[in-house]
Amino acid sequence: MGFFSFFSKEKKETLDKGLSKTKESVFGKIARAVAGKSKIDDDVLDNLEEVLISSDVGVATTLKIIDKVKERVERDKYVTTKELNEILRDEIASLLAEADENLEDFDTPSDKKPYVILVVGVNGVGKTTTIGKLGYQFKKAGKKVYLGAADTFRAAAVEQLDIWGQRIGVPVVKQKMGADPASVAFDTLSSAVANNADVVIIDTAGRLHNKINLMNELTKIKNVMKKVIPDAPHEILLVLDGSTGQNAFEQAKQFTLATEVNALAITKLDGTAKGGVVLGISDQFSIPVKYIGLGEGMEDLQVFRRREFVDSLFGDNK
Repeated sequence: MGFFSFFSKEKKETLDKGLSKTKESVFGKIARAVAGKSKIDDDVLDNLEEVLISSDVGVATTLKIIDKVKERVERDKYVTTKELNEILRDEIASLLAEADENLEDFDTPSDKKPYVILVVGVNGVGKTTTIGKLGYQFKKAGKKVYLGAADTFRAAAVEQLDIWGQRIGVPVVKQKMGADPASVAFDTLSSAVANNADVVIIDTAGRLHNKINLMNELTKIKNVMKKVIPDAPHEILLVLDGSTGQNAFEQAKQFTLATEVNALAITKLDGTAKGGVVLGISDQFSIPVKYIGLGEGMEDLQVFRRREFVDSLFGDNK
């Protein structure tokens, strides 16, 4: 089944609305950069490079895009500015890593039960809210969900996750403030297995001040998980705040050094013109963007589909 079949009109409207600031900023600048030009020349390429870098796409990814455009110009000899959008659309889509598009939205592999997601990210990026929204979406998809409150260093984090659990009607496994996070993870997986759960989502502490401690803590959590489910965690999901631009890029760098991140959730894209950071992070770290946050509502967390994302940025007219 192709991914277009998953994408409802409502989801498209949410995506278009959520990316409107980025579209207006980035692609408005591109339109101005080529205004009055009949073909792509060095001036256009220089302006395009400046626009992409200033839009938080990142230097390395920008240069990669510019090189691809140059190759096309040299090969075809005469490329009009009208064709530039189509070239950019194709090149940007090709740079974006994407999760398995053969899975239904908020589905999990049939041979992983329960499917265990370990969620990492700094405080303030929307990590716990993303977990709550994920739990809601999985439950809506017919899954039995368990949440684990392993961010035991902040009472507010445990309380917030507990509130989300009550709100969406799924159990939250927790211990007292300051408890061993690995112990919480162990209890959560044990309860999930005993109760035939489909999905387990574990929250973790969002500290980056000491990478060694972070690495050790996450390693301990993973090792304890394996005592219950040998191949857990199946997914290590890094949550990043898209509105922070290059700060999100730096966080991705630190967390990928600390643990084996294999999926990304980019939040708060609806309130920012910095959505270009999605392109740079996905390209530079070769980690698929799995979810994007486009608003406060529980329905506003979407499974990421790169072609739909790029089409929304450029508009539907090709």
